[in-house]
Amino acid sequence: MKVSVNGECVELPAAATVSVLLEQLKLFPDRVAVEMNKQIIRRSDWDRAEISAGASLEVVQFVGGG
Repeated sequence: MKVSVNGECVELPAAATVSVLLEQLKLFPDRVAVEMNKQIIRRSDWDRAEISAGASLEVVQFVGGG
């Protein structure tokens, strides 16, 4: 299925979850926040938050620095 992640089209397997998306994107789960269809998804829900075809996701990475 196709979804939009940060404005780019991404192909995911059917019934993918937020955790599957982050794994596919090779992102560290402890360094991101995820919004799906304009709703923040709590980290505790990522394993069961299914992504539907055509969903719009925003993934924000936290960056440290000085």
